[in-house]
Amino acid sequence: MTQNGQNTALRNDWSLEEIETIYNKPVLELIVEAANVHKQYQATGEVQVCTLLSVKTGGCSEDCAYCPQAARYHTGVDVHKLMSQEQVLTAAQRAKEGGSTRFCMGAAWREVRDNRDFDKVLDMVKGVNDLGLEVCCTLGMVNEYQAERLKEAGLYAYNHNLDTSEENYENIITTRTYDDRLNTIDNVRKAGISVCSGGIIGLGEADEDRIKMLYTLSTMEQHPESVPVNALVPVKGTPLENQPLVSVWEMVRMIATARILMPKSMVRLSAGRERMSLTEQALCFLAGANSIFTGEKLLTTPNPDFDADKAMFELLGLNPRKSFKEEGQPVVG
Repeated sequence: MTQNGQNTALRNDWSLEEIETIYNKPVLELIVEAANVHKQYQATGEVQVCTLLSVKTGGCSEDCAYCPQAARYHTGVDVHKLMSQEQVLTAAQRAKEGGSTRFCMGAAWREVRDNRDFDKVLDMVKGVNDLGLEVCCTLGMVNEYQAERLKEAGLYAYNHNLDTSEENYENIITTRTYDDRLNTIDNVRKAGISVCSGGIIGLGEADEDRIKMLYTLSTMEQHPESVPVNALVPVKGTPLENQPLVSVWEMVRMIATARILMPKSMVRLSAGRERMSLTEQALCFLAGANSIFTGEKLLTTPNPDFDADKAMFELLGLNPRKSFKEEGQPVVG
């Protein structure tokens, strides 16, 4: 805090050198600094509980080296067409009853097309919004018009991860460019939709790539409202199936650095949480994580279930964040 007790200023002008210095601090010192920043800007002990549902699974034309849903890899993931609205709303209601306040729908598309499937997704967005949940989508690339239609349907947030640094990107994905990613984020932002964008560690990248990805996120004109930090879950059949698992200390270092750089953002402890002990997850919360996915699966990878997370919340004294907290909107239902 500053001498007059006010929060330190939000910044969008971080330098790579500054971020590198923060990232490379001794890990316990880094955790303490991040915890102090977290306390300035966030309600400590408050964690947003989100549920992610794959509404259209597999058969994607992209070549993301980590993804079991890419059609070109043999990963044992069955292709499923778009779910019905009834199925999605049933899942959303179950998520709400399990304590989730944000419901995210993922479709294994390279990009949104203006067709009947997109119309169905818009109806799903309306239905989930009517339940009083923050509704999020991750559907691949969207143009300005499509983003506006999603906003009109009641979409609260759109997820589009950077995945890694611009320099490392072509080693992970060749079927689209880094600029394609950034353009989609710009289109979402122009439509007035909350941005959810982070990345994955454990793809074979160097620390320098992690720092550069954080630089791109933290120097955006407006920080993403949500920043997921994912640990790669290696899947047999993908090019990254033999990647070593990242340690909890690598996750903590990423979470803490993201918290210091983007104090008002939700920093989400995402993929990889399923294999973390309760103690390791507690370290991540201490370092500034204040959002998780709950439910049995994250798209196609395992995730802790509602009951396990409920027990963790009780033990650690965590409280679920309410829907639409930033807007002060009334919660329906």
